[in-house]
Amino acid sequence: MGKSFSEILQEMITMPNVRWPDVWEATYETLYMTVISTAFSFVLGLILGVILFLTSKSETKIGRVFYNIVSFVVNLFRAIPFIILILLLIPFTSLVLGTISGPTGALPALIIGASPFYGRLVEIALKEIDKGVIEAARSMGATTWNIVLKVLIPESLPALISGITVTAIALVGSTAVAGVIGAGGLGNLAY
Repeated sequence: MGKSFSEILQEMITMPNVRWPDVWEATYETLYMTVISTAFSFVLGLILGVILFLTSKSETKIGRVFYNIVSFVVNLFRAIPFIILILLLIPFTSLVLGTISGPTGALPALIIGASPFYGRLVEIALKEIDKGVIEAARSMGATTWNIVLKVLIPESLPALISGITVTAIALVGSTAVAGVIGAGGLGNLAY
């Protein structure tokens, strides 16, 4: 016949077929890819988001053209499925890192995939700030960079934190996809 309920329950609790050293190594690789790519995506996405915000209100033709170009590039990279992005970036990754496999080999695709996503979230967060606060700072003689550093970022901090949290969660899923094609981590272990 089959196993008894208590035998099945005991196997579920003890998990005798799990190789725990492999699980811990895969967890470390996933955390490595997630933390590094989240940190870089935060910095690059913040820069992209601020650029998008500042140029979206530009009154010059050059500013509007620049905004449209950057916005198009951000939307393009956000629209590319991650598995396709990894494949498209193989030559770039090989050139920059000298390898396309392992956790480090997945970092360029993870960063390039997540930075535009977070950049758009930053732009949206900055657009939600009360215009009166920005005008008050401007009327007191604050420069654009003073407004960015002392008004925009502090005022939008809760939304920026929420955005990077969503981005980090998305990156965990992307590391699983990267793991399936040789980056290591839990995705590779599950595959």
